[in-house]
Amino acid sequence: MERAKKPAAIPVSPIQPTPQVSISDDNSRVTASLPTGQRVEVLLYGATVISWKSSNGKENLFLSSKAILNGSKPVRGGIPLVFPVFGPPKADHATGQLPQHGFARNSRWEYLGKSSSESSSLPNSKGDASVKLDFGLSDSMIDSSKWNYSFNLTYSVTLSQDNLETSLVVRNTGSSNYDFQLLFHSYFAVDDISQTTVSGLEEAAFIDKTQGAKEVEPAQKPLSISSETDRVYTTAAEKPIIIAEKGSKRYEITRDMLNDVVVWNPWIEKAEGMADFGPEDGYKKMICVEAGSVNGWNTLEAGDTWEGGQRIKAL
Repeated sequence: MERAKKPAAIPVSPIQPTPQVSISDDNSRVTASLPTGQRVEVLLYGATVISWKSSNGKENLFLSSKAILNGSKPVRGGIPLVFPVFGPPKADHATGQLPQHGFARNSRWEYLGKSSSESSSLPNSKGDASVKLDFGLSDSMIDSSKWNYSFNLTYSVTLSQDNLETSLVVRNTGSSNYDFQLLFHSYFAVDDISQTTVSGLEEAAFIDKTQGAKEVEPAQKPLSISSETDRVYTTAAEKPIIIAEKGSKRYEITRDMLNDVVVWNPWIEKAEGMADFGPEDGYKKMICVEAGSVNGWNTLEAGDTWEGGQRIKAL
């Protein structure tokens, strides 16, 4: 005999798609993707972001066609991580025995794992909104004879639907203070460098390394690239930096605890002189806008922690 009133069926919520993370068969790189199509790829050598694609598949980072990805030298392109020294170190400094731009970009990092944001409760949610990949490097993983300090670095790469965030936590785990510099050496992909401008730095003085490190007053106008460019903007205002093409915004960069910005394009002759730079006219397809703290030194006392980062929005 059937019951007059059957209990209502318990509604089953649809399973929301989640970010996918994979490690390559040779354990050399980590790839993460969102259900909405965004994708990031990180090489464990240098913890270098070598690809960041939007949902439509468009690549946002420039990677040289001749970049070496086998761990034998730093990667030309993507987002190499510069630490603890920017540029060639001075012989009389504690970093004097390190290679140019330090050891972070040419050390193998450990993949520490992933975390993702909670799924949205909105009706048309397409799943988790972001995924964060964490990587670690410590003094036990490098040649400490060239920089004998105790440290622990945690580098986080966070992919969301519109943004890519990179942040670094520096911990002094020893009993001695030390100085460091830091830079996210971001190579941005552009369609035509002659149609590209950089704004947000108009009121910042800069050091022009193409003119023998000459100190130059603020330009008071957006930057256009028509020759070799190598500038270190010091104490840049904490407002977004905009990379635009043909007058339309392409990227927006915001910074946290990073007061300096490097803008670099090798142009023709410098590009020809780099064996790992390609294609030959690749300088027309890229611009480096690099958030960092490189004008002077950050002193980290024993037991202290420092954190800084950038958020890049693809527009």
